This record gives sequence, structure tokens and C-alpha cells, in this order.
Amino acid sequence: MLAISQEPSRMSIKEYLEWEPQQDLRHEYINGEVFAMTGGTLAHNDITLNLYRTLYPQVRSRGCRINVADVKVQVTTNSPYYYPDVVVSCDPQDLNARKFIQSPTIIAEVLSPGTSARDRGEKFTNYLTIPSLQEYLLINSDKISVERYARGEGRMWLYYPYIAGDTINLSSLEFEFEIELLYEGIVF
Repeated sequence: MLAISQEPSRMSIKEYLEWEPQQDLRHEYINGEVFAMTGGTLAHNDITLNLYRTLYPQVRSRGCRINVADVKVQVTTNSPYYYPDVVVSCDPQDLNARKFIQSPTIIAEVLSPGTSARDRGEKFTNYLTIPSLQEYLLINSDKISVERYARGEGRMWLYYPYIAGDTINLSSLEFEFEIELLYEGIVF
């Protein structure tokens, strides 16, 4: 999804959390600024739903929750708040969350030409500071290609690229699936 900056007006986190649920569009919050989230492509939506469908049985059997697109993640108590395409949390506090996820285990972003730089840059940098995050997925919507970053020792993150024919391993869920499941029904 493409983030578009609104008016340059700034707001506090408290103002944002009160204001945003009343809006027709979703808005991400970064250091006092809000950004409206525009609609994605059919491929973007289908890939997001394919990932959700693939992970749902495994996530639920582990007592975790999985959400798509319309659920925000609080990176820190100060900022930012993002809307990832898919988020999985196994934290007991998040299981009953009503406003946002605080302790995600997995975050996935479906890349498009308009969002790739932000998903690989600012969001990537901020997501990796979340202590509970174990895996970050970047899923290409223009070709069969997935990048997985998995938490290693200390501050190290391990990089795993996947292409057509590969099996994706999500170690935090002890789950593997064929990459083609993400691209079912996608026409390039």
C-alpha cells in the first residue's frame, strides 16, 4: 500500500489514536506526522490473502493471532505506528488487543514499486527494533520472490532469499510451505 503524506499538521500519539479510528482511510503515524494509506493492487491483495490462508491454521493451533492490512503495529510507545500487510503475534497481551499489536512475532509486507523503498528502508529499520519480532518477510508482487529476515544472535539478522520452487521456512512457527502458495492465482 502506498503511504501519502497529508497536511503537514503534526499531532501527538494521543491525538492520533483518538483521531484515526474516526477516519475513512487508515493512517500510519511517524514522529508526529500522519500518512494516509491508499488502496493496493489486486496482486497485492491476493498475495496478502494467500499468506493469511497459508499461515492461519498453523498460527491458530499455536494459540497465536494473525491479522491483515487493517491492524496497526506499535513499534514503540513514542512512534511509529504502521499497518503491515500481515502480522502474527503470539504474545498473550496481543491476543486480546483492541487497538493495535505491540509484540509481533512475524511481520510481512507485500512489495510494490511505490512501497518497496519504504518497506526496505524506514519500515525495515524500525521493525527490527521490536524485541519480540522474530521474522520479517518482504514479498515481491511482480515476480515470485520472497526475502526473509530472521533474528539471529544479539543484534544480528539472517537473510534468506526464496525464488520459484523453494520452500519457505518460518522458524518462529516451526512451519514450512511452498513459495507458490503465496502466488496462487497471480498473473504477472
